Amino acid sequence: MDDNARPHRAVVVEDYLEGHGLERMEWPAQSPDLNPIEHLWDYLGRQVAALSPPPRSLDEMEQGLLRVWSSLPISVSDNLIDSMESRCRQCIQVRGGHIPY
Repeated sequence: MDDNARPHRAVVVEDYLEGHGLERMEWPAQSPDLNPIEHLWDYLGRQVAALSPPPRSLDEMEQGLLRVWSSLPISVSDNLIDSMESRCRQCIQVRGGHIPY
């Protein structure tokens, strides 16, 4: 499964998948609504942006991100995973169009 982004369609990727007998799932193009990691990145980004004091360097940002990641409540990822059935149903209803997530 991928979101049809250009890097996922590179010849080297296609060759790898074919060489290992892997098939792609049908998936709406550019579908962040159906990609839980996109919502997890959003959560992490908002948490890092809320740090006080805010990171002032790349190193401080990296350290802040690591702190936020290590304190990530399991409920955040559980909720994202649990929402997938509803997301998929809504996506089918709108024939692959945008859904409100």
